[in-house]
Amino acid sequence: MSQRGVREQPGGTGLADAGERTLQVGHDRPIRISTGHRLLHHDGKCSRPHGHNYEISVEVTGELTAEGWVVDKGDITAVISEWDHRFLLEVGDPLVEAFEESGDGDATVVLDHPPTAEVMSVVLERRLLDRLPDTVSDVAVAVRETSELCAGF
Repeated sequence: MSQRGVREQPGGTGLADAGERTLQVGHDRPIRISTGHRLLHHDGKCSRPHGHNYEISVEVTGELTAEGWVVDKGDITAVISEWDHRFLLEVGDPLVEAFEESGDGDATVVLDHPPTAEVMSVVLERRLLDRLPDTVSDVAVAVRETSELCAGF
């Protein structure tokens, strides 16, 4: 009778030699957040404040930890959820000051660049790399703004 799978042999090296692995979060069921934004220097309707129900997918590559995973999914969703029900604005947008004066300054996320889906994917990748363990070597984020527009990997 044959055995399925591979068993670790007694005295084996364990997972240390497993190499890098990739964890996909949100591949088939994206992480969803509702976020507002506007594109300050845009000539079209996107210059007006509006919002989207964004769908976000993440791929994290790295060495397996002692717990047996690349990262804890909760660490990924914690970073992304910081933008849920917030308003993304670019530095210098007068709405930043308006939110602060109204007492809702904590409702904004101020970015150094226009809050496009492309910029959002880059910023989320960098934030995740900063907060995830040193065993992580790469993070790729896809941000779907509408059914027609997706930026990232």
